[in-house]
Amino acid sequence: MSSILFRLGRFSFRKKWWVLAAWVAALAIAATAVGALQPKFAQDFDLPGTDGGAAMSLLESNFPAQNQQQSEPSTIVVMEAKDGLANHSQEIQSLVADLKTLDEVVPESVMDPLAIAAARPEMASAVVGDNGKVGLITVHQKINLMDVTTEQKQQLLDVLAAHRSNGLQVEATSGVMQAQEQGGTAELLGFAIAFVIMIVAFGALIAAFIPLVTGIVGVGLTMMLVTLSAEVLSINQAATAIITMLGIAVSIDYALFIVSRYRSEAARGGDPADAAGRAAGTAGSAVVFAGLTVIIAVVALTVIGIPIITQMGLGAAIAILIAVLAALTFIPALLGASGRFAFSPRIPWIKHAEPSADVDTLGVKFGRTLVKRPIPFVLGGLAILIAAAIPISGMQIGMDTVTDDQVAGQKLIAQGFGEGVAGPLVVVMHADHGTIDAAANTAVQKIKALPGVAAPETLAWMGNGADAKNPNANADSAMIIVTPTSSPSSSQTHDLVEAIRGTSDAIAAKGAVIHVGGQTAIMSDLSAKLDSALIPYLIVVVGLAFLIMIGVFRSLWVPLIGTLGFIFSMLATFGLTTAIFTDGAFGLIDHTKPLLAFLPIFLIGVVFGLAMDYQVFLVTRMREEFMHGMSAKDAIVAGYRYGARVVTSAAIIMISVFAAFMLAPDTTAKMMGFALAIAVFFDAFLVRMVIVPGILSLLGERAWGLPRWLDKLVINFDIEGEKVRNNGLLPGIEVPVDVDRGDAGGNDAAPAPSGAR
Repeated sequence: MSSILFRLGRFSFRKKWWVLAAWVAALAIAATAVGALQPKFAQDFDLPGTDGGAAMSLLESNFPAQNQQQSEPSTIVVMEAKDGLANHSQEIQSLVADLKTLDEVVPESVMDPLAIAAARPEMASAVVGDNGKVGLITVHQKINLMDVTTEQKQQLLDVLAAHRSNGLQVEATSGVMQAQEQGGTAELLGFAIAFVIMIVAFGALIAAFIPLVTGIVGVGLTMMLVTLSAEVLSINQAATAIITMLGIAVSIDYALFIVSRYRSEAARGGDPADAAGRAAGTAGSAVVFAGLTVIIAVVALTVIGIPIITQMGLGAAIAILIAVLAALTFIPALLGASGRFAFSPRIPWIKHAEPSADVDTLGVKFGRTLVKRPIPFVLGGLAILIAAAIPISGMQIGMDTVTDDQVAGQKLIAQGFGEGVAGPLVVVMHADHGTIDAAANTAVQKIKALPGVAAPETLAWMGNGADAKNPNANADSAMIIVTPTSSPSSSQTHDLVEAIRGTSDAIAAKGAVIHVGGQTAIMSDLSAKLDSALIPYLIVVVGLAFLIMIGVFRSLWVPLIGTLGFIFSMLATFGLTTAIFTDGAFGLIDHTKPLLAFLPIFLIGVVFGLAMDYQVFLVTRMREEFMHGMSAKDAIVAGYRYGARVVTSAAIIMISVFAAFMLAPDTTAKMMGFALAIAVFFDAFLVRMVIVPGILSLLGERAWGLPRWLDKLVINFDIEGEKVRNNGLLPGIEVPVDVDRGDAGGNDAAPAPSGAR
């Protein structure tokens, strides 16, 4: 493979203008197609194969009016007055009047709770609670829930702020409160930090720009292709966030590795085109296999069976594939176009000397110390990971999607009416033959007897009969709205959902089926489905990547150590994230919540791919030097000499990109940004830079071999670039074998003939 990549890199360098023109043409064609077709992303959330999904399908086909309401925002405005709402009747009437002026509001949905309580005493407990201190107003708007804008949310917030006075507290939750500002700030900040880090890494402005330009081109082309696919496929807009984030990450990472290796090869002298070819043949081989590992990790998300997560995985795979192609063709072409100015202008106060056997960088000093005394480093790294993992025993998984600006409203609702008001369950029944009466009456009686049902005496069913005045007559479907006493994300609500579904046998005896839907039930199903898919997903990802790494490193120990190290870093990540976001450790988070149900699978997929990137880029250089004659420990030190700076830079860039999301005001965004950033920190700096090299040092030459029977079966991918080093590929230039000093033992290491091992 290395010889093919060598030729590809050299071709791209020499035919730079043609290659660059091809990339620009691809961007132009994609942009033109997007502009002409103007594809639209899907806004609906589908969960096939679950009871909640079946309920929503029945609701859509048999209760179109109610289904329409489910897709439109109904905001709950909640008020509290310590001295009683009756003392603020005029303020409440004024609030109701202003709420009726909101965009596309249904005026009859906005009613004064005090007026309702006075006119219909039997309904008083539904709108006024806590001994008359808390009241509810429902604001329904004829807008698609997924089309709600932040401007409409701000319009509501302005109304609420205008009526917070004289002891009346006014808050809101659900509905338009779920609208969030479009991203962009975090990505821009991440790019800015990445640029600064690359200036430090290369010591030159143009070289620092090359990975950035590559990232912009790669992510831009990816997003246009994904947008075009929405013309023929149902692609949810929410899936684009992970595609963008991962695309930025790997594009910059891969570009950083190729440019760094090119600088090293160009310093040897000779034709710059050959240097670009050698960079593509060596670092490019690592990029290909690292990219393949990440692609496996994200494509394996399809095993979960949830459309939006499948779309995330396939879209991310496209982003990674384009990042790999850009690293192998676009970057050599940019280097060729930059010519002798690629590493200029120099930044005078930044040290930019090439790694060499005559200069001991900080990475080399650390590597030399580690291989001399690996045990304390390995034990120290493991101790930190284990300590961080301890809080995992209290880890809770849920789907608490309440944003921070809804917390105050949720607390008032819980105070006056119970936590379940904000998350009602929609029970739907259907009979293929006859009417639904018997089944619906049975369901009502069964549900009334279940624990966790708020105001069971008010339960009633509504049919889909043709008579608008009496919809229960001759109906073949029925709907029951059930309000839990517990919060939407609590385990008690999940138990209630399952208990209602447990009545299916009794309902089936009456000739009907029963399903439980609504956002709360769907989120419960989503959480359960993700939980059940975690282990199969982990097996698929780790298993396939393990097999690939056996071929890449031609070793059993390296893949085994790398995989076990990843598991330790994941446990530490989950533990520390639980401590901060669920337990409220250090007082950093005001609104604590369970870990998002999709976070474990999401983290495993993304971080495993990035972890294997760092494993491949650092350890392949160690194996490369070992295969060309160095002792096992000297090869590890050489890996630090040539790889520590670039891997460290890449990891810091990733941490910066992810940590930038912690600046978002919402706890959920903070959680995702923190978990990704700390996972990369643990895996890159403790596992890949300390624990893995330390154990390899202890194993010595045994780390780099395969059993003879297995060695015959495994394909030789030549990731060390043996064919690239062969002078026959590079006519007219002598390519020296890297020789590092005998750092581990203090004596110079003599080079072995190429292929000696």
